[in-house]
Amino acid sequence: MRTVVGFVLLGALVMAGCSVPQEGPASGPPSIVIGAGQEPDNLNPILGYAPDGASKIFDGLVDRDAKLKLTPALAEKLPEASADGLTWTAKLRQGVKFSDGTPLSAQDVVFTYKSVLDPKVNSTIASRYDPLAQVEAPDDSTVVFKLKYPYSPFDQTLTLGIVPRKAFDGQDINAAPFNTAPIGTGPYTVNQWRKGDRMVLKANEGHWNKAPAIKTVTFVYITDDNARATRMASGEFDATVLPPRLAQTYRDKSGYRVVQNPSADYRGLGIPSELPFTKDPKVRVAINTGINRQAMIDTVLAGAGKPAATPISPYLAEWYDPAAKFDFDAQKAGALLDEAGWRLGPDGKRAKDGQPARLPILYPAEDSLRKDLALAVGSDLAKLGIDAPVEATKFELMLQRQKETAAVWGGGDPYDPDTAAYTLLHSRYSGQPGYVNMTLYKNSQVDTALDEARKNLDRAARKQAYGDFQKAFIADPGWAFLVFLDHTYVMRDKWTGLEEQVEPHDHGMVHAVWWNLEHWSPK
Repeated sequence: MRTVVGFVLLGALVMAGCSVPQEGPASGPPSIVIGAGQEPDNLNPILGYAPDGASKIFDGLVDRDAKLKLTPALAEKLPEASADGLTWTAKLRQGVKFSDGTPLSAQDVVFTYKSVLDPKVNSTIASRYDPLAQVEAPDDSTVVFKLKYPYSPFDQTLTLGIVPRKAFDGQDINAAPFNTAPIGTGPYTVNQWRKGDRMVLKANEGHWNKAPAIKTVTFVYITDDNARATRMASGEFDATVLPPRLAQTYRDKSGYRVVQNPSADYRGLGIPSELPFTKDPKVRVAINTGINRQAMIDTVLAGAGKPAATPISPYLAEWYDPAAKFDFDAQKAGALLDEAGWRLGPDGKRAKDGQPARLPILYPAEDSLRKDLALAVGSDLAKLGIDAPVEATKFELMLQRQKETAAVWGGGDPYDPDTAAYTLLHSRYSGQPGYVNMTLYKNSQVDTALDEARKNLDRAARKQAYGDFQKAFIADPGWAFLVFLDHTYVMRDKWTGLEEQVEPHDHGMVHAVWWNLEHWSPK
């Protein structure tokens, strides 16, 4: 039945796409309408909005180019580290103003970072800045960051957007009007935000770099993949993000282009470490060995992805170990389950001491890609004799049930292995709230390797530590990482200036194929 429905939908999209009228001559300032799959909770960098840059509304001290190389932004040149790695100094670019005309000051930078670290604020990105001990401004154009220990990728964290401290005078940061009506230094300003519907951005004509050629950007928020595909086909959008199989319906269609961008964005099955069935590392290795990742890539992703085994993607080439993998072998997986005492019964189901081998799998209801991955995993596990029912739910419930169920999570970035793996797998984050160590995973060898890699400034030593981490994780996996996605987009073929960039997990308003939208022009 699911297959029939899928063909009907694809056929409808093809017909709808063919019926879109050709555009006449452009009139008025250039604008673009984007169908986005994710809506931000707020627009305050302190509270976690766009910490990796590309925010459209804010600038960080640094930015990234198409090759992910750090470039100066609000800093006049790249921040410099002291010989011991404990002090980083940034000099601010002169003449920068916020969109309300207020000049940028080093005190704004200090306020931004101190607020992230403030326990009263309880920022969702505070854990990213664990190495930071203090930030100060010796003068209006100099910012000095002092670290608790050497942390070589600290400059990668300086993409965070800077806010004006005066906007928060007498305000509770978590409830400030700024959170929905921000003031930034970025290439765009927020003209309107109707939550649950759309956000309209206007070009910041006074931007310190260059005013964008596209003067109005409208993001329309639709979490349902099929609804987004239908509205793209009807001509409502100039661009949207779609799962690979839906995007393929636009291949070779006149007036459209399909963009497939590489990413370090993983989808993985978070396996609860405290569940009686999965607390044995041998069972978790069996689960990893019994999952056919390549079949998922070929079918669910229509070829748009790569197999995953750890959160370190192949795009982190210096640190990635290609030997850290799980080869699909259902027979070997079954033998491992037998060794662990989970044996097949006459009904084809496994049990141990009268307890069934059961692993419920949750996924967020509106995400069709995660649904298909969850079903594929459930099918593979069922073939091993594991009862793996699949259930749609919400992210909040996935967190609440993290001790008793597996869940299909996503994350990852191509910037540094520390930001990809540390908070996700280090035991110090086990039991902490939010999207850190959601599987309650604890492994002393993994901890040691991640700590060594985090605090060592020597690249060879870091490389060795990340090799040790990957080896230890494969022997005792806390997840079944499934795939690294290629992100796929459908666009009206009417823009120049697009550049491919390896993308992180976040590809809603920020990053995505429109990561450098401020540099696009109409054809």
